[in-house]
Amino acid sequence: MKILIQGGRVIDPARNFDRVCDVALAAGRVIGVGQMPEGFAPNRTIDARGCVVAPGLIDLAVRLREPGHEHEGMLESEMAAAVAGGVTSVVCPPDTDPVLDEPGLVDMLKSRAEKLHQARVFPLGALTRGLAGEVLTEMAELTESGCVGFSQAEVPLQNTQVLQRAMQYASTFGYSVWLRPQEYHLGKGVAASGPLATRLGLAGIPVAAETIALHVIFELMRATDARVHLCRISSAAGVALVRQAKQEGLKVSCDVSINSLHLTDVDIGYFDSRMRLSPPLRQQRDRDALRAGLADGTIDALVSDHTPVDEDAKVLPFAEAEPGATGLELLLGLALKWGKDSGAGLARALAVLTNEPARVLGGALGTLQASAGQLLDGGVADVCIFDPDAAWTVRPAALRSQGRNTPFAGHELPGQVRFTIVGGQVAYEAAPAR
Repeated sequence: MKILIQGGRVIDPARNFDRVCDVALAAGRVIGVGQMPEGFAPNRTIDARGCVVAPGLIDLAVRLREPGHEHEGMLESEMAAAVAGGVTSVVCPPDTDPVLDEPGLVDMLKSRAEKLHQARVFPLGALTRGLAGEVLTEMAELTESGCVGFSQAEVPLQNTQVLQRAMQYASTFGYSVWLRPQEYHLGKGVAASGPLATRLGLAGIPVAAETIALHVIFELMRATDARVHLCRISSAAGVALVRQAKQEGLKVSCDVSINSLHLTDVDIGYFDSRMRLSPPLRQQRDRDALRAGLADGTIDALVSDHTPVDEDAKVLPFAEAEPGATGLELLLGLALKWGKDSGAGLARALAVLTNEPARVLGGALGTLQASAGQLLDGGVADVCIFDPDAAWTVRPAALRSQGRNTPFAGHELPGQVRFTIVGGQVAYEAAPAR
C-alpha cells in the first residue's frame, strides 16, 4: 500500500521538525517527508489539511486483560481502543492469568495481537515466577519470545535479596527491570494519606510508601548497575528523588499516569469509585510537581495506565471497588491539555508520547529501535493524524474499550484522532463529520 499524507503539519519532536508538508509511505516505511520520491504514485491520498501528522503514540502501561480477565477486556476491544486513540504500540504488564512467566504464554499473546493487524504489543515478562517474589523467571528465554523488560506489575517484591539478584542478573545481560515503587506494608491502603482520607475514613497510603521503595531501588542500582524504569511516579518527593538519581548518573527512567497528572485526592468527592486508582490520587502539590517534572524531562513518558474494569467491580463502596480506569482513548487529549495548560507546548506533549517512550524501550524494540517514535525517511510507518482544534467530550458509552469506567467522563478534551496508520496500513479511520 502506497499512501500520500497531504498538507498536514508534520511534527517529529525527536528532531525538532515542525512544518507543513507531505509524507509518503510505502511497503510499511516512510519514504519521504517533504521531498517526494520521483515517480511516487499513491494508492490512497489522505487530506491532512488542518491536522497534525505525528509519529504513532507509544503507551508504556496498558493492561490488555487477556488471557484470564476477558470479562474486563478482550484483546479485540482493547486493540481497537488503542488505534482509535492514535496509539500504535503498547507495553503490557505480566499480571495476566496465567502470569506471563513462560515463553509459550508470551508467544500466544503476541500471535493473537499480530493477527488483529492493529497496534503493536510489547509484553513485559514476569520478574519472578507467578509474581510470587521467590524464584526468578528464565529471563533469557522470555526475551527471545519478545519480552521488552521484566516486572512485578502491581505486586511489590517484599524480599530485597530476590530483587537484588534479579537486578544483578538483568544487568549482566542488559535487560531492563520495570518497577512500581511501593513498599509492601505501607501500600495497603485505598487512598492517599492526608486530611481527605482521614475525613472520609479511608485507609491511607503515605508518600513514604513510594519514597522508601525508591531509596531501596536506587541503592540496589548503585550496587548492580542495573537499568530500571519506574512505573507511575505519584508524589512530589518521588519526583525529587528521581531527579537526584538522574543527576547522579543512575540508569533510571520513569513515567506518570494521565490520572495523577490531572487529578487530585479532592476529586474523590463523596466516595466516587471512578477515582479508585493505583497509585492513589495525591494532593495538589504532588500533581503540580508531576506536571513540572514531565515538562523538564525528569519524568520521561506519559502513560494511560489503561486498566479496564468490569462495571460490577466499580459499583461498590470506594474501599471495595477494583482500582483502575480506561485510558487509551484519552491519552492524546489529556497530553494535549497538559501541554497547553502547563505551557510545555505541543512538541513536548507529543514527545512524551512518542520518542521519549521509544527511548525508554531502547534496544528492546529490535529492528524498530532506530525509527520508533519518529517520522524518518526509511523508518517504520507508524503515524497518528489528529485535528488539534477538534474538541470532543468523553462519553463512556462511546469508548471502544470494554472497560468504560473513567474519572474523566463528561470532560471536554482537545485533539480528535482522524487516522492511525500502523506499519503502513490504515488501522483506524474516524467516521466523516456530519
